[in-house]
Amino acid sequence: MRPPVPRMPPPGVRRAVRARGAALALLPAALLLSGCGAGAVQVPVPTPDTATARLCAGLRLPEKVRGQQRRDTDPESPLTAAWGSPAIALRCGVPRPAGLRPDSQLMTINGVDWFGVPADRPVTFTAVARQAYVEVTVPAKYAPPGDVLIELGSAITATIPEKPEGQI
Repeated sequence: MRPPVPRMPPPGVRRAVRARGAALALLPAALLLSGCGAGAVQVPVPTPDTATARLCAGLRLPEKVRGQQRRDTDPESPLTAAWGSPAIALRCGVPRPAGLRPDSQLMTINGVDWFGVPADRPVTFTAVARQAYVEVTVPAKYAPPGDVLIELGSAITATIPEKPEGQI
């Protein structure tokens, strides 16, 4: 008796899933490469709900992070910011990180809980347990990344309220 052949989705569906996965996997590399010039940094704009977008638009971010001057982002959006070259990139209103679980290891810096995904360079951290998720991508040049998180934390605590106790 022959083993059953696994059913595969139609070829068009497989390509779409692979393309979406590849695009997500390449996001940190795209941020790193786009941040190497003097022009605007390409930072994908998140699509949060209206209340989250309003919170994010209120962020008062510093002109400098780790001594690096703030840069324009492309497309221009109140939900994104960048500093330096290669670019430190911030996106406010991103979805909950896929790997975030109630038992995930979090790093708390000055009252902000960060979920890190250092699977590859650059390292991406997401501020969690707040009413809006704020993602910060930190190229290896700016190690240790905690210094960047310290500098951005006060803007986050001043603008993005915490979620109720126990929610991440």
